[in-house]
Amino acid sequence: MSEFDIELDTSGMNCPLPVLKARKALSAMTTGQRLHLIVTDPGANKDIPAFCKMTGNSLLETNELDGKIHFFLEKG
Repeated sequence: MSEFDIELDTSGMNCPLPVLKARKALSAMTTGQRLHLIVTDPGANKDIPAFCKMTGNSLLETNELDGKIHFFLEKG
């Protein structure tokens, strides 16, 4: 797993809440910092990459473990 600066667990929340919470967390971070976002909503597999593309943040890694999706984002 990638190294990260902040971890945000949105397990149990449905989209768009994980995206909104990720946006808020990233807005408080500095360029180059990394966010570990944990999501249980399968819709996030489309929403998070689209969010990154739209906002200029990088999606470094995605993996699934024990029914949770782990996204590693880097603030652009």
